[in-house]
Amino acid sequence: MTNYLRSTPAELSPGLAIESPLEPDWLLSLATVPLITTLLAGRLLADWAQQVGWASEEIFRGERLPVLPIALLSEPLPEDES
Repeated sequence: MTNYLRSTPAELSPGLAIESPLEPDWLLSLATVPLITTLLAGRLLADWAQQVGWASEEIFRGERLPVLPIALLSEPLPEDES
C-alpha cells in the first residue's frame, strides 16, 4: 500500500513528474523576497499618492479660487419660458 503523505510526486505519477534542480523549499524562499519587496513598494507608492493628493488639495483651496455666484435656496428659480 502506498503512503500518499510521504510519497514524492515522482513516485505518485512517474510519467508527469518534472525534476527541478532546486528543492521546493528553496524555490519558496527565493520567491518570498520579491513578493515582500513588491508589497512594500506598493504600500510606499500608495502612501506617496495619498500625500500628493493632500498636497494638491492644499494648492486648490478656496482661498485661491474665485468666488462663484450661487443663488440662495430661498430665492425662486426663474421660470422656463418655452
